[in-house]
Amino acid sequence: MDTNHKLKAKRHSLAHLLGRAVLKHYPQAKLTLGPAIDNGFYYDIDFSAGDMPGENDLAKLEKTMRKFLPIWTNFDRQIATETEAKSTYKDNPFKLELIDEIVAKGKEITLYTAGKGTEAEFTDLCDGGHTKNPAKEIAPDSFKLDKIAGAYWRGDEKKPMLTRIYGLAFDTKAELKNYQKERAEAAERDHRKIGQTLGLFTFSETVGKGLPLYTAKGSAIRRELERFIVDEEIKRGYLHVCTPDIANLDLYKKSGHYPYYKDSMYPPIDIDGEQFMLRPMTCPHHFELYKSKPHSYRELPMRIGELAKLYRYEQSGELTGLIRVRSFCLADAHIICRDEEQAVSEVGKALDLIEYIADVFKLKLDKDYWYSLSLGDRNDNEKYYQNDEAWEKSEDLLRQHLTNRGCKFVEVPDEAAFYGPKIDVQMRNVGGKEDTAFTVQYDFCMPDRFDLNYTDESGSDKRAVVVHRSSIGAIERVMAFLIEHYAGAFPLWLAPEQIIIVPVSKLHHQYGETIRDELMDLGVRVKLDDSNQSVGKRVRLAKQSKVPYLVILGDKEIADKSITAVARDGTEEQFKPEDFYNRLGKEIKNKN
Repeated sequence: MDTNHKLKAKRHSLAHLLGRAVLKHYPQAKLTLGPAIDNGFYYDIDFSAGDMPGENDLAKLEKTMRKFLPIWTNFDRQIATETEAKSTYKDNPFKLELIDEIVAKGKEITLYTAGKGTEAEFTDLCDGGHTKNPAKEIAPDSFKLDKIAGAYWRGDEKKPMLTRIYGLAFDTKAELKNYQKERAEAAERDHRKIGQTLGLFTFSETVGKGLPLYTAKGSAIRRELERFIVDEEIKRGYLHVCTPDIANLDLYKKSGHYPYYKDSMYPPIDIDGEQFMLRPMTCPHHFELYKSKPHSYRELPMRIGELAKLYRYEQSGELTGLIRVRSFCLADAHIICRDEEQAVSEVGKALDLIEYIADVFKLKLDKDYWYSLSLGDRNDNEKYYQNDEAWEKSEDLLRQHLTNRGCKFVEVPDEAAFYGPKIDVQMRNVGGKEDTAFTVQYDFCMPDRFDLNYTDESGSDKRAVVVHRSSIGAIERVMAFLIEHYAGAFPLWLAPEQIIIVPVSKLHHQYGETIRDELMDLGVRVKLDDSNQSVGKRVRLAKQSKVPYLVILGDKEIADKSITAVARDGTEEQFKPEDFYNRLGKEIKNKN
């Protein structure tokens, strides 16, 4: 067993130990599932029949776990019949549901017992993956119960709400302490905390969950990101278009999105007897735009891009700041290609664009982001478009392309789009959760559904191939990643306030207004702080806002017709205004 598997086994064993501690203090509780996770373990528990623990009770549960740990010297495995297992869990509907699933799959029902014959005895329905001797292999100071949260049974908000108790677990006390320290530091970078501190965005229960409201500062960052990607894509031959946020339901039935993504789409809206949908994606809009007139092979590849407002239903428990929302703007594009060779070439160009964007943001491949190849399941007739030959061919084309690029990637089964495999660019937020930031998808399905053709050299109609891609991803999600990446200290070109001017006294306000107006004429986002607070306090507030440059104006600056600029790193320089303006212009243009 390698190191990772050993640690996972320890964590899973501790989940069992947590289950035993819970039943000691809350005998009416019904246990459900307790897996190992990246930093420890959790157990989902139904406390509806009696008292339930709060955060203050974690220490009590943890103490009981440490008391029972030395008694757990082994796990005994027992194969049970369906009747035996259901008798054991006759009062636990969650375990009964799991037993039915095991039976339906034709698998063995296994029960694991630790501490047999002692007060610490505990039996759980489980398929294995424990340490042989928890008492010997798990250090009593290497784990800690962490927090309590709510979680729907099987992640379905239509099912009962359970209580999830999280625990942290590592091989040693030192590793546990180091993780806790790193997490505390990461919490200071959480985009939700920084966004509130800097006044970038907010949420309103009255407006609705998962619907962000951007302040003027937050909107400034959005505009820069949007201008950046549109300008860059146009340079690379994209045709930027604009299509409506709503469409007839028949459009999504034609594309196949409605049956596949029905649960994540908002309900139809009845208008004059017709049903319309808030769009969850732009693909069918762009395909209808392409079909509005005939096209020659000379026009292909045709790269149709759009900053598209999309709407998807996310469960309340999944909503996370700007990372997972219900309304977002996607830098989306659909590339109509002549054939597979051209499609693979366009996949490469899309990845080149993504890597260029990442480089501008100072993100490093295989450190800050990485590639995964998302594959389809040939046996899943409900989730995936059925064409085994096309799946095999397209997956192999993407796999070979990534291999030829010489980059690392992981293959992830059952994560493809319903119409074809995709290359996902993954990032991890400060909370440790991995999310898809950008994606490039190969599509062998939609050209048939929408009859996407072009005229070849001989004048014959030929079926096109489509590549879907998001270059900068959802503006909301990339904003969240960048807030955390920069810890709110944005580079000059992205900073919501690029300059704050602090006149030393009222005598210097007029000069401050002159500098402000000149900067505004140059398109610089500048604020003049001429409040009645002391100069020291105004300087402190400016630094707390993480502004790239602070300009201080006093008697000397007026006499010399100069400015004193203090950079965020504390570097202080004196400039003639025009020299400072030139420096800002170069920094902004070069996105330094």
